[in-house]
Amino acid sequence: MHLELDAKGGRAPLLHDELVALSAPTQAWSRRDGTMDGPAHGVFHGDWRWVRGLELLVDGRSVEHLSTAEERGWTVFRAVARDLDGGTSSRVLVERMRGVEQGGLVERVTLVNGRDVEVAAVIELRLDLELAPIATVRDGRPEPVRIDLRIEDGSAVVTDGIRSLRCSSARGAISIDGHRVSATRSVVVQPGDWATLSIELAVDDPHTLARGPLTASLPAPRSTGRPELDRWAARAVADLEDLSLDLGHGPFPAAAAPWELGLRARDALVAARLALPLGAAIAEGTLRTLATRQGVLHDPATGEEPGRIPHELRDDGDASTAVFGASVDATPLWIVLLHDTWAAGMPTESARELRTALHAALGWLAARTGEGFLADPGDTEVRAGVQAIACRAAVGAADLLDALGDDGDEWRAWAARLRSRFRESFWTELEGERTPVAAIDRNGAALDRLGAELGQLLGARILDPDDEELVASMLLDERIASGFGLRSLSADDACYWPMLEHGGAISPHETGVAIEGLLLAGHDAEARALAEELLVASRAFDGRLPALYAGYGVEDVAAPLPFPGACTPHASSAATAVIAHRALDERPRIARVERTKRHLAVVERAAEAGGPSARSGSAPRPQLRLVSPEG
Repeated sequence: MHLELDAKGGRAPLLHDELVALSAPTQAWSRRDGTMDGPAHGVFHGDWRWVRGLELLVDGRSVEHLSTAEERGWTVFRAVARDLDGGTSSRVLVERMRGVEQGGLVERVTLVNGRDVEVAAVIELRLDLELAPIATVRDGRPEPVRIDLRIEDGSAVVTDGIRSLRCSSARGAISIDGHRVSATRSVVVQPGDWATLSIELAVDDPHTLARGPLTASLPAPRSTGRPELDRWAARAVADLEDLSLDLGHGPFPAAAAPWELGLRARDALVAARLALPLGAAIAEGTLRTLATRQGVLHDPATGEEPGRIPHELRDDGDASTAVFGASVDATPLWIVLLHDTWAAGMPTESARELRTALHAALGWLAARTGEGFLADPGDTEVRAGVQAIACRAAVGAADLLDALGDDGDEWRAWAARLRSRFRESFWTELEGERTPVAAIDRNGAALDRLGAELGQLLGARILDPDDEELVASMLLDERIASGFGLRSLSADDACYWPMLEHGGAISPHETGVAIEGLLLAGHDAEARALAEELLVASRAFDGRLPALYAGYGVEDVAAPLPFPGACTPHASSAATAVIAHRALDERPRIARVERTKRHLAVVERAAEAGGPSARSGSAPRPQLRLVSPEG
């Protein structure tokens, strides 16, 4: 019922109150009591949803939910069946365990009799089957394909002629009614005893290319003595493992559940880099997987160009299609990850295996940038953060090329020229104070906005130390730093709204990138302050930061407000916990950094002094600039 109403409306499902059990490329979404009956619910594998409904009945009635917990790799739901105990007592316990593995799901129900008399009951698990492309489920309009359902050797088998799902039960009887599969068992449970019913699902889909690796385990983060921080980091590591996929070249992190459970280069490259303190396995797998799909031809349809790293890989029948044109920063991000992985301990000989891909990527970077800035031809603006990534890529590549026996000086000179152009074009001056800008238009005019993307400028070798100190101070101003992380747009901007993805909402990985940059630039105190903000935010999400959440600050709300439809778990949000853990490791808990030198202040344009407020929408917004604490 709930599902059909939302499907007719075509609204994207909300996810923040839902529960997921995940082992990529398989995932199960439900209510927190384990029931599947909502628009985002079901059992998914790869690009398809197989099960849209799942219900547990005891003697034809629902049980009453008590708790949900994750225990030893299982999701455990506990409930009582008071109808079996006169309706008043709670001596019949129902324990329901859900386990998801790559290509399968196990649902096990245990009825525990705490009464002093025997209990007779019928335990039933009902599954409603519907094979629908995941993209149509995401859009709120599932489009199921025709399926055939039959009983075979005591199991229910459903197929569309290409892929199949087998539903079986070791102790129960399997039956089918239309597209419903039921596993049923009649039990008589003696006092102090228990009885079980389970159902096992196994998917066979030859067109699911990205299969999870057999071993993608990551080392547990070192204990800091702060239980809350350690739990957050441990959960993030578990999420990175569960999101890991492999196309035959080593593990890489899928972008996010449920809708983006595939390779998105920007997400994978950032996540792998932020997670480097855990080891290089995921980084190497990401680098190699993307290198095998690196562009070799000019193809306007996909955006492929020689040397370019693809934006994403999409399953397409029995092959994967690389799509290049959606992100201009994937190629320099790949170069940055290669350098950082090598600097973190990747053997030089392993890096040498990617030498040809490195030269090709650098060739694309030089050709696309020329003596200007890095942007796609169709972009209406040029972003400061992308130039910082390009500069960091060139400087890192120069060091790696030297180690490989090549000459890196050409790329040091290239970075120096980009740095000089950046200094001339991406800074403005207001009343004698220099201020960076986040972007310029195609004519070179500054686009007057500030936000979390400033964090990408740090540690990228595109700023001198004085300018890095200035940007570090700006990031800690409460207009950008909300107390729960960095806003995508400063709160005093006329276009700010905390529920807009790029207009004020908080993407945790942007704060993670800023923390990384602050550490590289030697601003450890500021890095710890931002890490503390994310730690506070993690409490509201049970240690699992979503892709984004609303930009309301600590002065507005007691806890972060979920963003409608935000994916979770999210690879780069999970990896952010790793870099935050590093920033806070063996450090005392601190308050937000006092801005002892300078801070952001609102400064009206001279021509508008005394005019109407920018918040009214009738005048351009005030500017931000740095001033001394005394004003």
